[in-house]
Amino acid sequence: MAKYDYLVIDIGSTYTKLRLFKDCRLVAKAQAPTTIKNVYEGITRGRAEISAIIGDTSIDVRHVLATSSAAGGLRMVAMGYMARVTAKAAKEVAMNSGARVLEIVSQEDPPDYRIEILKEINPDIILLAGGTDGGDESSIIENANLIVKSGVKAVVVIAGNLNAQPEAAKILHSGGVDYERVPNIMPTIHELRVKEAREAIHRQFIRQITKAKGLAPLKNEITTDKIIPTPGAVLMATELLAKGNYDENGFGDLVLIDLGGATTDVHSVLPSLEKLNDEEKGLIVANEKQVSYRTVEGNLGMRISAKGILDEVGSRSLLKRRNISDKSIEEKLIQYILFLEKNPEYIPVDEKEKLFDELLAETAVEIALKKHAGFITQEFDPIMGTVPGMPIGRDLREVKYIIGVGGFFVHNELNNAHKIIKNAIKKPGFSLLPENPEILIDKNYLVYAAGAISQIDQEYAFTVLKNHFEYEP
Repeated sequence: MAKYDYLVIDIGSTYTKLRLFKDCRLVAKAQAPTTIKNVYEGITRGRAEISAIIGDTSIDVRHVLATSSAAGGLRMVAMGYMARVTAKAAKEVAMNSGARVLEIVSQEDPPDYRIEILKEINPDIILLAGGTDGGDESSIIENANLIVKSGVKAVVVIAGNLNAQPEAAKILHSGGVDYERVPNIMPTIHELRVKEAREAIHRQFIRQITKAKGLAPLKNEITTDKIIPTPGAVLMATELLAKGNYDENGFGDLVLIDLGGATTDVHSVLPSLEKLNDEEKGLIVANEKQVSYRTVEGNLGMRISAKGILDEVGSRSLLKRRNISDKSIEEKLIQYILFLEKNPEYIPVDEKEKLFDELLAETAVEIALKKHAGFITQEFDPIMGTVPGMPIGRDLREVKYIIGVGGFFVHNELNNAHKIIKNAIKKPGFSLLPENPEILIDKNYLVYAAGAISQIDQEYAFTVLKNHFEYEP
């Protein structure tokens, strides 16, 4: 009986995927529908499929790892002193912790508005930031009182001014609100310290997803104590592929587009920015100078969020991509999109539906990339110090590779998958999109698995990624 190296399980909102590895190569893969009533049923079916492929009723493996996006990520609201600083810090904290930042509120917002936001969103977690160490203390204390007043049942991660944290904790405790204290995520205006806050949120993520029926036995089977949020695993793999490991250079600046049924995530890792000195980097709150950056378009997806794409551009603009102006086709497109929302497992059965999926994919990728990237300013702004022709924001023009990830790319011919991404970037307008990238497609959906493996063995994970993308047929 063969001894395998890694079995990596990903529990997605629609499908549960399994990948089996030996000697840095994919040996077998399987997927089954995620059964919400008991997620372990999907895992069991996947294991049976893997067993059939390898011809053995049991799978003898050294490491069993797991990732999950089935819970969709914790709903998070960030509260801080300055909106721009809080927004940047919150996005950094949420990047691979398992949280989705749904709203940012600051001292600039009226107290009643902040309470209204908390009640409306009813978040799972609140990131309570505000004030550098030795700086403002009033905002974090005021926001602690507002949290109690709102009556929400979120867990609060207190991550602001250390001097004000004891008072904020006292207020939350008196109000019966669960909380956890971590070091200030912005101890000085030039510094972000997000590790501890990420870990605190990830602990809450694990607690939440293990409430799902069937995840308890999985937690006993995995050989680590973590179920990693899938977007976090993808980001870790992207960073590894871009930077390489101790012995080998990575691929360099790259962008990864994860096109899912509910969201479109864009990860960009630009190792070239590591060469900048402090003066060139400027304040850490500027996204354009961060080596790793991720954005999530929660209303753009191929199935559950297909209507979000329609709402963003309209049916005519979708069809205009193929020079179609037929009213009857436009009506069929709208009906198809509405159908997809209620039937997320649906696979197109004819050429017209395949065309509709192509239009949705192409549009989602273009919108997500343009929101992620910076732009060429077209006007004078004496306050910001900008002039026409100046690049603003994250500059992706020199990116060497774009990697396509997700079910649409997996289930389409390689040439067609390449075409979708090429079409999405061919009209950049004023956006700082990649100008001449090589396009790679994750046909076996290995990126998430490599990200999970990298937490145990970076060299093994990098070899998996390098083999996969170098030898893609």
